[in-house]
Amino acid sequence: MSRSPGRKQENHKISRELFVLTYGALVAQLCKDYEKDEDVNACLDRMGYSIGIRLIDDFLARSAVKRCRSYSETADMIAQVAFKMYLGVTPSVSCSSATGNEFSLILDKNPLVDFVEELPAERASLCYCNLLCGVIRGALEMVHLAAEVTFLQDRLKGDAVTEIGITFLRKPEDRKHRR
Repeated sequence: MSRSPGRKQENHKISRELFVLTYGALVAQLCKDYEKDEDVNACLDRMGYSIGIRLIDDFLARSAVKRCRSYSETADMIAQVAFKMYLGVTPSVSCSSATGNEFSLILDKNPLVDFVEELPAERASLCYCNLLCGVIRGALEMVHLAAEVTFLQDRLKGDAVTEIGITFLRKPEDRKHRR
């Protein structure tokens, strides 16, 4: 395939609405395929993890960020750069532990649920956006940061905000810095 001379290479981006609708169709199909919400949640997490381990290369190449020196810098980078870059939102970050290894990303608006009003009563334990947890966990693992990532609050379940909890599993002093 050849390009016309003088034609600038186009940056192909999927429209936000198409992405959100496609994601909704994916979750709906998983709900048909699996009887238990826990199985759907696990599948979404696995899918997100696979995306995260591949997405980190794109993130590092496009953002040109420098190495984070602390867990709080890492949490800020996820919120202020990664979420903005890929989802167009910037969650607020709060540290929820004295040891400095637990953070919450608080989303006032979750773009993945733009067309979802509420979860059906029979799917009350479904974590609709669990893909995000897997993406974050997979990306962090690829930069050698083991973390547990879970939804703490979800607007689809009646909570005031959507909150994703990130717990870094090693103590800060256990991290080895190589140059």
